[in-house]
Order: sequence, then C-alpha cells, then structure tokens
Amino acid sequence: MDNASRSERSRNAALEAAIAIIARAGPGRLTLDAIARESGLSKGGVMHQFRTKEAVLKALLDRQMAHFEEFATSTMAKVSATSANPNLATQLATVREAATSPNSAALALVAAMVENPSLMALPREREMERMAAIREEATDPDLAMLRWAGAMGLLLSSLFGMSPLSKDEHQRLFARLLDDAQWTGLAQPGAKRTAKSGAPSAAKAATPRKRA
Repeated sequence: MDNASRSERSRNAALEAAIAIIARAGPGRLTLDAIARESGLSKGGVMHQFRTKEAVLKALLDRQMAHFEEFATSTMAKVSATSANPNLATQLATVREAATSPNSAALALVAAMVENPSLMALPREREMERMAAIREEATDPDLAMLRWAGAMGLLLSSLFGMSPLSKDEHQRLFARLLDDAQWTGLAQPGAKRTAKSGAPSAAKAATPRKRA
C-alpha cells in the first residue's frame, strides 16, 4: 500500500473513531488521545492527520456535509419527475436519512455546534438556501415549513435521546411527512398568490396616474 492510501485509511479510521466517541459519550469526551485509543492508531498517527480537536470536528463536518449533498443530489434526480415539491421531498428524505443512519452523521453537526459554533456558519447558509428553494416551489410555503419542522423535530428528539417513539413510529411519521397527498387538503394556495401579487398592486397604487 502506498503512502497516500495509508494516510487516507488512517484519516478515515480517525474520523470513524471520532463519530463513535461522540455517539457513545458526547463531544466533551472527544480528544486526540481518545481517538487514538478508539482507532488503534498512535497519537502521533492521529496528530499527523489532525493537529487539534477542532480540525477533527471540521473534517467531520466537511465529510458529513459532502455525504448528505451527494444523497440529496441523488434523491432530487429521483423525485423531480414525480413530486410537486421536489426540494421539500429531497430535504425530508435527507433528514430521514440522517435520523436513521447508524452513528448518525448528524452527531458531527451537534459536536461542532457545541464545541465551536462558528463552524456552523456554512451548514446554516446552505440550509437557508434550501429553505428558500422550498418556499419558492410551494403552493403554501407555511405548510411546507411545518412539514420540514416536523422532520427536524423527529431527527433532533431522536438524536438527543428525548423521543418516546419507536423506530417503526418514526418511519411511519416520516412517510406521512413525505406524502404530498396527505397535505393537499390543508394547503392554502391563496397565501402565496397574495404575497406575490400584493407588492405590484401596492406599487401601482402608489404611482400617480397620468393625466389624459
């Protein structure tokens, strides 16, 4: 095995060890020594890849964001032809993936947020872009946001060990959130049209009429 392959394997082993530590004991227990013990690498081997704990967290965050970006891209390609709200469907499916993944990659986000809130700037910016796309496509943007918030609630309550729901109940609720047919009767399509048409009407009303 060449040096580049060995280095990549060590890096991945260190990151997998970090996720395992966070899942088992929380981000406060994440140290370079703990990563070395968990991964079987020497501390020097860990430090060759990551000089600080913050570097580990940033690498975890980057890796998990890349994973979910790839998942979202694949999901969008599948739902674009069938869903009236492909951006919402993609986001709900991605949240479900995070909630059901073993040693959920979402733990990396929580660890980063706890240890260094500034690391969350990029994920927050991307989340805002996704929310804008969801609102833009929705007949009823508020209802779309409620569906997204419901999915996030299922994820976070599970992640923090606060959910009283079984895995089957989680899956059933996610399936309902994803099913557009469950929500069409609740949509208020007039809300979006009013928001879009209101601004031009106001501008027209504020413009003096030309004299004949």
